[in-house]
Amino acid sequence: MVGDFNLLITTLRGLERQLCSEMKYLLTDELGDPEPIINKSGIRGLIVAKVSLDPFEVIKRFRAIIHEFPYKFRYALRVIPIQRVIATDLDEIRQASIQLSKSIPEENTFRVTVEKRLTSLHSAEFIEVAAAEIKRTVNLENPDNILLIEVLGKLTGLSLIKPDDVLVVTKEKML
Repeated sequence: MVGDFNLLITTLRGLERQLCSEMKYLLTDELGDPEPIINKSGIRGLIVAKVSLDPFEVIKRFRAIIHEFPYKFRYALRVIPIQRVIATDLDEIRQASIQLSKSIPEENTFRVTVEKRLTSLHSAEFIEVAAAEIKRTVNLENPDNILLIEVLGKLTGLSLIKPDDVLVVTKEKML
């Protein structure tokens, strides 16, 4: 698995190989990334990618492709931008959360969202260490920003995103 991925893409279990091919085509031929690195994560239904493009720009451009050519997305379910990849260690997660949260404007609200795979740690532990140092108002229903923690066993990807920064393919196809 690529250790410094900046995209996390989900599919149905068992379709990881097809999703890798789909992403290779979309990233290379449609977006012009010369050498995207796309790998299975070792977790069913999940692949990771390292792209030279800004992952948030990839989401915007994928969204435009879906609206014009929805049939080009057959296997992808969600595409998630990742800003930092660190070891799954609560202290490292605390430090990365502090760094990422510095870009939250004072008047904005936030929440922490955890998706964990292959770990015995509880979601509450991740939320507690991530949110402890963020001096902003928490809004669980409609936050301005989301501190996203994606745990993949020994590696954890973190991103500070807006609620619409995760591309949900089926939802976009309905618009």
